Amino acid sequence: MKSRVLSFLVMIVFVGVANISAQDKLNFTSEVWVADQGDGTYKNPILYADYSDPDVCRAGDDYYMTSSSFNCIPGLQILHSKDLVNWELIGAAVPYGLPPADVFSKPQHGNGIWAPSIRYHNNEFYIFYGDPDYGIYMTKATDPAGPWAPLTLVKEGKGLIDACPLWDEDGRVYLVHGVAGSRASFKSVLSVCELNKDATKAITESVIIFDGHGKHPTIEGPKFYKKDGYYYIFAPGGGVPTGWQIVMRSKNVYGPYEDKIVLAQGKTEINGPHQGGWVDTPTGEDWFIHFQDVGAVGRIVHLQPMTWKNGWPVMGIDKDNDGCGDPVLTYKKPNVGKTYPIITPAESDEFNDTKTGFQWQWHGNSAPFWIFNDATNGYMRLYSVLTPEDYKSLWDVPNLFLQKIPAPEFTATVKMTFQPNPDNDGERAGFVIMGRDYGVVALEDTKDGIVLSQGFCKSADNGKTEVINEKVTIKNDKPIYLRVTMQGENDCQFSYSFNGKKFTNIGQPFKAREGKWIGAKMGLFINRHEYNKDSGWIDVDWFRVTK
Repeated sequence: MKSRVLSFLVMIVFVGVANISAQDKLNFTSEVWVADQGDGTYKNPILYADYSDPDVCRAGDDYYMTSSSFNCIPGLQILHSKDLVNWELIGAAVPYGLPPADVFSKPQHGNGIWAPSIRYHNNEFYIFYGDPDYGIYMTKATDPAGPWAPLTLVKEGKGLIDACPLWDEDGRVYLVHGVAGSRASFKSVLSVCELNKDATKAITESVIIFDGHGKHPTIEGPKFYKKDGYYYIFAPGGGVPTGWQIVMRSKNVYGPYEDKIVLAQGKTEINGPHQGGWVDTPTGEDWFIHFQDVGAVGRIVHLQPMTWKNGWPVMGIDKDNDGCGDPVLTYKKPNVGKTYPIITPAESDEFNDTKTGFQWQWHGNSAPFWIFNDATNGYMRLYSVLTPEDYKSLWDVPNLFLQKIPAPEFTATVKMTFQPNPDNDGERAGFVIMGRDYGVVALEDTKDGIVLSQGFCKSADNGKTEVINEKVTIKNDKPIYLRVTMQGENDCQFSYSFNGKKFTNIGQPFKAREGKWIGAKMGLFINRHEYNKDSGWIDVDWFRVTK
């Protein structure tokens, strides 16, 4: 065992430095992507980040959005807006972990929370989602910022996904959902069942009400509405990267349903515009929020104007009057009766609060001894966690402290102090761009001192291990600056400096890649491979995203 104690001040830089005050966290405006153009118009995407399978509801003058979070915890992040263009993170409906705990304490890539729906009914907010391995869950709250009620298993069953409720005028409650082919060996259909009045339990068997085989393959992600005596189901078809948005309608909740394609790529550059939610404004306008799959960054969020024609919605701009719109890149902002300040979801964090910023997520159910938010001293401490026995790469560890990539080009800076435990050989901490392939810049405590390295892990999802491209032994305790630049949505270059001015590239350029059903994410880790009674840690002073 080593008896020495090493402490290094580390600055991990994606480019640039800016001072973010505590007040700025409440009214944060990104330097790298802002949808509001400041002249009464907006540009798509409204969120250049992986808020996959978004759904939205309105309560008075306020809008709330949630999205799929899969294995990432806190799950079901909640966003708030006053005008559908400017959004902020306000909490999460599943803050601590998913059931069963013994399963989700390990990374369950692509499992967990699939496409949710959020609804406001009788002064309460409801979220339903399907876990493809366990069934359909529900949680509710009177305040969307939380707390949310413990999850209730509404309908048990393998392969049940993408659930959305509808409260009918007669007090009956219905639920539409899809089926996951990966679990049920069957897909491309939508079904409806009835729930009890509390919406806590299914009281009828599910009945298939629409078959998308042939015409609308891989139909999924349904959203349930009622208007002018018609039951409407909005759903995507044709697959994630290249599909289209379908709307179905019927006078009977169980059908038969007519169907119509109402939004498609057309001649635009917006591929696969589909899967989202319809919402109106107090002034009577209708809008549709949906995602676009852009690869490494994930599924980004767009906002489309929506009108009604002959009892059918038309989304985007319908230049040829065929009832199917093309998505817009820019458009006038929704008329919500007022003008609100520009705001974006938090990216930077000064760690001056006792609570973790809403943008951060772990890669599995978290443990309380992983993190200490020391607001008194203005830093966040992450403790090293023992890697699993079958460890092959960072793909296998849950204590990755990550957030979504916020733009196609950006820089981010982390300032931290590395304090390895002298009794733990090989403690390792650093910055990772995480996905099916990942890139990492890391500090490792070795018998020769602290080693700075840059590496890749190609096909981490297939059990491959890291390849170190370059390493440098650091034999002094001067500040170290590590930098990664990201350009063109997934091209990254790592570099380092001893003075914060002159940087030297380290390793090789890295091409980011999406995770399983999520975009690539960025953040921190600290791990050890041997059991001991205590850990080392990193003290993170701040994390800043800039141009």
